[in-house]
Amino acid sequence: MSETVSFFFSPEWPVLYLDNHLLALYKPAGLLVQGDKTADVSLLELGKLWLKKQYGKPGRVFLGMVHRLDRPVAGVVLFCRTSKAAGRISEQIRSGSVAKTYLAVVEGRPPEGRGRLTNFIETGVKHNRIVSQSNSRSRIATLSYRLVDTDKSLSLLEIRLETGRKHQIRLQLANIGHPLLGDKRYGASSALPQRQIALFARSLRIMHPTRKVQMAIQAPLPKGWPWAAEQAVANAPPWNWDELRPQIYSCLPLVHSTGL
Repeated sequence: MSETVSFFFSPEWPVLYLDNHLLALYKPAGLLVQGDKTADVSLLELGKLWLKKQYGKPGRVFLGMVHRLDRPVAGVVLFCRTSKAAGRISEQIRSGSVAKTYLAVVEGRPPEGRGRLTNFIETGVKHNRIVSQSNSRSRIATLSYRLVDTDKSLSLLEIRLETGRKHQIRLQLANIGHPLLGDKRYGASSALPQRQIALFARSLRIMHPTRKVQMAIQAPLPKGWPWAAEQAVANAPPWNWDELRPQIYSCLPLVHSTGL
């Protein structure tokens, strides 16, 4: 059963699911999932700090990362609190049995209300790219989309991700002439004010690693999400990390030592 913990450091930052094996969190746009060469703080680091504080744990805290979101993308991220859970969830992801649903605001309007995209994405170059034929550095990438709504020159899509390649959604939608709103890297007409892109990891459906029951974990739409008909509820988290960072400073002095 999920523990009744409602927020992560700040009342505006929800804990989406918590038990002895799993921790699911909302990731705001602009926050890394895992640390990189920038040395900026990551959701993984914050998760460990929060668990240490929440349970008064001495020493190191284990938190396993099983998937990622790009830095400018917001939405649900699942971590594992035990190595057994991490192994079992990772195997579900490898086998394709984890259902991942996204919302995306794209430029233009796809000609079909529904579609399925399959491409070869080449890695190992400066930027990942779609190539016309398979080669030693490419992997197949597949997603399906449904047109939810349109407004002037923009469209709202629901996306079901069938494979998990780096920048897959961004690349595949740009390849059919519909780049994500704000995604200048892949052909959008302009950037958004805080450099986020209009892609939201809405939900994950997994088999619980020990209880063997299907469960769906869904992130609430954030404040500022750029679609009027899909707006956030009153207590929703901010879209961007910059709006949450000051609250984290004020409520947890320990983060100063992490380079936050």
